[in-house]
Amino acid sequence: MEGFPPVQPYVPAQRSTAGVTARELRHAARQVLLRNWTGASTVPSQGLYPHQWSWDSAFIAIGLRHVSAVRAQRELETLLAAQWGDGRVPHIVFNPSVPLGAYFPSPDFWRSSTAGAAAGAPKTVETSGIVQPPVHALAAWLVHRADPAASRRRGFLRRLYPKLAAWHRYLTEHRDLGGHGLVSVVHPWEPGMDNSPCWDAPLSRVEPADPASFRRCDLDHGCPDDRPTDLDYGRYVRLAADYRDHGYRDAEASHPFAVEDPGVNALLIASEYALADIADEIAPEVVPDPVAAARSGPRTEADRHRARARRLTTALVARLWDAGAGQFLCRDVRAGGLIRERSVAGLLPLIVRGLPRDVVDTLLHTLGGAHFGLGDSARLVPSYDLRGPVFDTRRYWRGPAWFNVNWLLERGLRHHGHPKRAAALRATMLAAAATSDFAEYVDPRTCAGHGTRQFSWTAALTLDLLARTAARPAGERDTGGRAGDRAAVRAGVRAAVRAGARAEVRVRDGRAAH
Repeated sequence: MEGFPPVQPYVPAQRSTAGVTARELRHAARQVLLRNWTGASTVPSQGLYPHQWSWDSAFIAIGLRHVSAVRAQRELETLLAAQWGDGRVPHIVFNPSVPLGAYFPSPDFWRSSTAGAAAGAPKTVETSGIVQPPVHALAAWLVHRADPAASRRRGFLRRLYPKLAAWHRYLTEHRDLGGHGLVSVVHPWEPGMDNSPCWDAPLSRVEPADPASFRRCDLDHGCPDDRPTDLDYGRYVRLAADYRDHGYRDAEASHPFAVEDPGVNALLIASEYALADIADEIAPEVVPDPVAAARSGPRTEADRHRARARRLTTALVARLWDAGAGQFLCRDVRAGGLIRERSVAGLLPLIVRGLPRDVVDTLLHTLGGAHFGLGDSARLVPSYDLRGPVFDTRRYWRGPAWFNVNWLLERGLRHHGHPKRAAALRATMLAAAATSDFAEYVDPRTCAGHGTRQFSWTAALTLDLLARTAARPAGERDTGGRAGDRAAVRAGVRAAVRAGARAEVRVRDGRAAH
């Protein structure tokens, strides 16, 4: 298992370890990824999520590249080996050695190899039939940059490029349900923010499945107060079953839930630019003649990817920007209007190149304002409006802070020339990882951990934040190397402990604000 230290006995992280060093945190994160490795890919967690998840693997690969570039490549290769003939990358690739009862919806619910046959589902592996955000090309490009020599030797980008291009074509050609150039999601699980309040209105049109027709396995591993309600879950099941019964064919399914999500489209734009970089990188391998490469082949494809990214950016601003809200909003394609809920997805376009300057400035103001409170009332960016009517610090995607989202926003801050704000966010993320035992998500105010622990993308992105590789967004500078890492982690952990202690006092005094 190249690049990994021997497995050490697991010792849970304690909030009192204020003296933790960057080296200790790095080692602990590596141990999480080693334990969650299955031999071909990494599970998000061993109990709650025992299969391979699509955007999880992309974020995991971004962290794995600092430990083993080859293993990071394999993570993405394994996922894309389950790609469908129509180009979609399924949101779950099922491990056949895991019992059916360990997770629901299980392979016998999705029936991908039979129900999805007309859409090109693979015959030799079972998957789900829906998708997740397209962060994979960005991940592949970052993995390549970690060890370009190994990547070229293995033909990593050359082999993945056609798959990634087909994935993007599927989204732009099959999922433009609104007809204005943006990708629509057809299930709340597709944007990755499963239980966001943004889905409440469009979900209300969906008749839930009979509760007796399924058994939730997620409640075996988590507190019901942290998870989606039974009513919402019944609607999730109904949508997935109806999509399956239409053979997963987008042109034939009715799609009662169809939403243009700013986070999904922002990640597609970022990945289009990454795909352009990949096409430029492999052009000499595919078309060795530089004169010919200027006229045809991947270099021409690179220009097409950049042009598509610009068109998507224009559509994103035209369709989803709301100056009054100070952020992007989701659009309900079926109802025909913007959804008046403030989700962190509306801030993710900060990762997009070429946004209008006034849009960027407004997003930065909203990020630190009353609704998301970064640097003021919140230590990490919450998944939902702090002032929203259903804000909850514990319930899945209705308030807790997530590491992948904060990692993307940290990247966006650096890209737009705010290294100090990015450094502060980075230090808090490292502290939260250390004090929460790499929790799935945390309270945005106190960084108290919730959900499952030893969560793979939390560990992986911790490694990425610690690594300070050359693959930095524009505007990012190294602010201290390993000594800076050590100081940031220690300072952040001390702050996390103080914040947690203050929160506990408020709870004991009966003054905890929701």
